[in-house]
Amino acid sequence: MDDLVTPRLILHPLSPDEAQRLLAGEPDSDARWAPDYPTAGDTAGARRFLSVCADTGNPQPFGAYEIRLRDHAQAIGGLGFHGPADHHGTVTIGYGLSPSAHGKGYASEALRALLTFARAHGITCVKGDTDHDNIASQHVMTAVGMQLVAEDERLRYYEITWPGRAATSEARS
Repeated sequence: MDDLVTPRLILHPLSPDEAQRLLAGEPDSDARWAPDYPTAGDTAGARRFLSVCADTGNPQPFGAYEIRLRDHAQAIGGLGFHGPADHHGTVTIGYGLSPSAHGKGYASEALRALLTFARAHGITCVKGDTDHDNIASQHVMTAVGMQLVAEDERLRYYEITWPGRAATSEARS
C-alpha cells in the first residue's frame, strides 16, 4: 500500500515487520526517528496492529500508520485503525505524537487525512476516544469534524458519520 501524503506529513502504512522493529526499538535502515519516538502509545498501537494481524491477517489499508515529517521523513508518531471495519462500515481510530511534535497541528493534519481516506474507502463512521484531561486530543477530534457523543467517568467518546453511504466490500475486508 502507498503512503498517504499531506502538505507536511507522510502517513506510512506499517508492515508487520516494521511493527516488530518498532516494538524492539530498532528502526529499519531507511527509517529516521525523532529522539522521543516511539512513545508508549506507539508501542501499544504496534502491539494492537500485530494482534489484529495474528487474528485476522494484515488489515491494511485499515491498519497502523507511522506519522513522518515530509521534509526529512523523520517519524514523530503514529495513528491508525484499531482493525477492519465492522459490518456497518464503522472503524475506531487512535493517534499520538512524540512530545517534541506537540502543538504544531500535526495530529489534526494526520487525522484529517486518515478520515478522508476512510470516507473514500466506504467507511460510514469513525469513532475515537480520549481521557477527560487530554484537552489537546479533544481539540484535535473536534477540529477535524468529530463530535462528542458520550462520556463516562474515564473517557470522552467522539465520532463522525457520513450519511447516505453504504459500507462497501472493500471497507469490510
